[in-house]
Amino acid sequence: MSPHRAVVAFAVSPDEEATRAVLDLVERAGAVVESHNWVRVTGTASDDQAADVEGYNALTVHVETEDLPRLRRQLRPDPLQQVIPGMDLNAVDARWMDHQRRKLVVLDVDSTLIRHEVIELLAAHAGREAEVAAVTDRAMRGEIDFEESLRERVAVLEGLPATVVDDVVDAVRLSPGAQTLVRTLLREGHAVAAVSGGFQQVLEPLAASLDLTRAAANTLEIVDGRLTGRVTGRVVDRAAKAELATGWAAELGVAPQDVMVVGDGANDIDLARVAGLSVAYRAKPALREVADTQLSIPNLDALRFLMGL
Repeated sequence: MSPHRAVVAFAVSPDEEATRAVLDLVERAGAVVESHNWVRVTGTASDDQAADVEGYNALTVHVETEDLPRLRRQLRPDPLQQVIPGMDLNAVDARWMDHQRRKLVVLDVDSTLIRHEVIELLAAHAGREAEVAAVTDRAMRGEIDFEESLRERVAVLEGLPATVVDDVVDAVRLSPGAQTLVRTLLREGHAVAAVSGGFQQVLEPLAASLDLTRAAANTLEIVDGRLTGRVTGRVVDRAAKAELATGWAAELGVAPQDVMVVGDGANDIDLARVAGLSVAYRAKPALREVADTQLSIPNLDALRFLMGL
């Protein structure tokens, strides 16, 4: 394996000592610093669709080390705590910045690609949003089985007119930086997919608008113009997400080690384990414990720095 790596740090407002602090951590891991530079990204540069998006700063440090696991442990000894407060520190192999290698980036949807949990938006039409949100939170923390929680939550939708799905599609907003990230990846020749424990009827128009390479989700059953409170077909749970990502990579001719996955909850753990690089985006502890990298700032656009874009 190549000894060339990159340390990528993200912060909204790093202080003057931030660079030295990061370099000290790198050197304590036995790595040799080759070069480093900061890039400031303004909110409008990373998301021209949202006025509420904050800018961020990205520090890329090119290093040489044979021991990537040691470097990661030095930068993040506790996956639930930041060694430098307010700053995510991530180490990646230099192959992620090799623009000749085609990548597949697979994004979870609810609370990752978009700002919402779609089931909660739907449940609001039945007056049961808070109840459903509590179940969603437990499922994303890994406290209850996802399929069981999905069926329990979808059941509250029984009898609602199918038109509420259209209302939700209109209400959905992308996460900050999502559009810029997807456009950048596609422009550079990479593939972008979305896989969701949510619903195909909502994901389909979103995928079309973003020109996603692949997309999959659960299907709400509709009979006589009303939701039945059930889903049809195989449930897209954590195991299915991993299988879909692996299958898409094979179809697209992308090597398994060139698959990046991004998620926020326990339902993304299997996905993380089959990826070449996994990212916990503003994630629950269950996923942060196993992901290779983390992004805590609310801006998906920052992920392009992990790929040198």
